[in-house]
Amino acid sequence: MSFISKFLHIKGLTSEQQLQTFSHSLQELLAEHYKHHWFPEKPCKESGYHCIHINHKMDRLFGQAAQQIGLSSQELFRLLPSELTLWVDPDKVSYRTTEDGSNCVLYEASPAGASTQNSTDMQMVDSRINGKEELLLGRTSPKTTI
Repeated sequence: MSFISKFLHIKGLTSEQQLQTFSHSLQELLAEHYKHHWFPEKPCKESGYHCIHINHKMDRLFGQAAQQIGLSSQELFRLLPSELTLWVDPDKVSYRTTEDGSNCVLYEASPAGASTQNSTDMQMVDSRINGKEELLLGRTSPKTTI
């Protein structure tokens, strides 16, 4: 979950210990969350369960990880993009930072039978936060509905 930690770092949560604790806590929470909903042989099975969406409210898993480093859900909400959708599937991890934006792939499994350059089945595609996404981090308070 270093991708999420990068958002926190950009917005000023600079303690390396806080970032590591948050990332580790979120990884553990997600592993528990997906324990009975993870099917590597059928990556699309229960894929809706693998979607994490932050828009008008904070996802509870993110909120729990934030509590581990002393951040409230409201504080974490201010540090993340105003909209963030994250899909964590066995063969692919992707995200979108706006409702109308395009999906960006963070990790993607190598196709079956394809040669790999390393011993893992996963390859990092791109985990950098681009300039547009840095601008999206400028929100100062959560959205409110009228």
